[in-house]
Amino acid sequence: MTKNADHTREYFQIIDELDGDVPSRRAAHAYMRGSTAIVHHRVVDCSFVPRLFNQQTYDAMKGTAETAHRILCKVMQRYLDDPGYRRVFDFDERLEELILLPRGYDSLLPFARVDTFLDEDDYRVKFCEFNGDGSSGMNENREITNSVRDTAAFRAFADRHSVRGCDLFEPWVEAFLRIYATYEHRVEKPRVAICDYLENGVVDEFYLFADLFADHGVECAVADVRELTFDGEVLRDAGGARVDAIWRRCVTNDVIDHWDESQALIDAVRAEKVALIGSFAGHIVHDKQIFEVLFKPETCAFLTADEISFIEQTVPLTAFLSDDAVNVAQIRANKEEWIIKPSDHYGADHVYAGCEVSQSEWERLVDEFANARAGYPFIVQRYIRPFKTETLPPDARIEEAPDADVRREPALYNNLNGLYLYDGVFTGVFSRLGPLPTISKENQGMTAATIWVDVDMEGGVEL
Repeated sequence: MTKNADHTREYFQIIDELDGDVPSRRAAHAYMRGSTAIVHHRVVDCSFVPRLFNQQTYDAMKGTAETAHRILCKVMQRYLDDPGYRRVFDFDERLEELILLPRGYDSLLPFARVDTFLDEDDYRVKFCEFNGDGSSGMNENREITNSVRDTAAFRAFADRHSVRGCDLFEPWVEAFLRIYATYEHRVEKPRVAICDYLENGVVDEFYLFADLFADHGVECAVADVRELTFDGEVLRDAGGARVDAIWRRCVTNDVIDHWDESQALIDAVRAEKVALIGSFAGHIVHDKQIFEVLFKPETCAFLTADEISFIEQTVPLTAFLSDDAVNVAQIRANKEEWIIKPSDHYGADHVYAGCEVSQSEWERLVDEFANARAGYPFIVQRYIRPFKTETLPPDARIEEAPDADVRREPALYNNLNGLYLYDGVFTGVFSRLGPLPTISKENQGMTAATIWVDVDMEGGVEL
C-alpha cells in the first residue's frame, strides 16, 4: 500500500518537473503574507509542501482520537459524580469550584484537540497532550490550504489522486448549535459570544467563526471575559448586548490568573443564565496531570480492559516532577529519556526535552522546576521521538530571491499531529512540523496543510 512518504516523494518529483515551481511558491507566500493566519500579531510560518495522508493514517487517527474522547469523558463524568475520585487530582479549591459549576447541556467535552505523534511506518500513535476549548489552529490550516490549492504542483498532484482538505469551520458551528439545543435553559434565538482574554486569543480566527455563526442566522460577538457584566439575570458584553451562549476559548488557568475580573462570567454560569460551551470541566483534560491519572487504580477501576490497554499503548509514562512521585536523581542522570513541562500551561511554555540541551543545562532545569520550586508544578514525561518527514522549510524572503537560489531539496522535519474532535467526532488535523526535538513556533516550528489522499471518508473539503 502507498505510504505517506511515497505521496510526498511524488509531490517533490512534481515540483522538480516544474523546475521548483517557483512562481507558485511566490504566489503561495504572497497569499500567506496577506492572510488571516495570524497568531499574536504575526503571520504563521508554513511549508509549501502539504502533509499528505493515506487511508491507514485517517483510520488510525480517527480511531485513536474518538477512543481517547470516550475515555476522557468517562474520567470527567466520574470526577463530577464522585467526590472521592476528585482527590486523585491535585487541583486547588478555585479550580474545583469552576469544574463543578452546572453545565445544563448534554456534551461533556464539546471541542478538543488531542496532540499526537504518529509513526507513519506502523501507524502506532502516542499522545503528546490533550487540549480543550482553548485549542486553535483551524484557521491556520484553512489559509495554508488555500495558499497551495491552486498552485501548479498541487493541481498536478490532484490530477492523479482524489484529494480532500479538512473542514474545521462549518462542522463546529453546526455542532455548537446542536449542543446548545440540548441546553436546559435555551432560548429560541440565542446570541452567542466567543470569549477569551483577547491578548491571549487568536482573534482573527474568532471573527471568522463569528461571521459563520451569522451565516447560520445566529448573532455572534467576540468578547473579552473581563468586559462582561452580570446583573443577576442577564449576562452582557461590553456593548451592553445580552449573551445567551458562550464558546469558551479562555483556558482555565487564565481565569484563575484574572479571578476577580472574571466573576461576571462565573456568576452567570453558576446562576445558569448562560450556556458555557464547553464547561470548565474541560480543565480535567487540559491539565497534563491527566496522563498520570489515567494509569491510577482509581481510574482503571471504571475502564474496560480494552480501554486500559489503549492507555498503556498510547499514553507515555507521566508523573509530577517531585521527590514524592519520581526518582528525581534518575531523571537528572538520563536526560535523553525525558521531557519536562508545566502541568497547567499552554503554547509550549517552559517545555524542555532532555535531548536538546546539555547535561549541565538539563540538571539546572530539573533542579529549577522540581518540587514546584518555580511556584507551580511540573510534570516529567517519557520523551517520544517524533516521526520525521521530508518537507520544504518556510519560503522566507522568496519574493527577493533569484529563481536559482530558491531551495528545492527536501529537509527532514519532526511531526506533531493535532487531531480535532467536535462533540467526539474526528474532524481534521492540525499538522505542525519542526527541525528541533520540541515542536513549537518558538523552536522554528511551522504548519502544513493537511490533505487526505485517496481516502474514503465523510466530510472534508473538495479541492
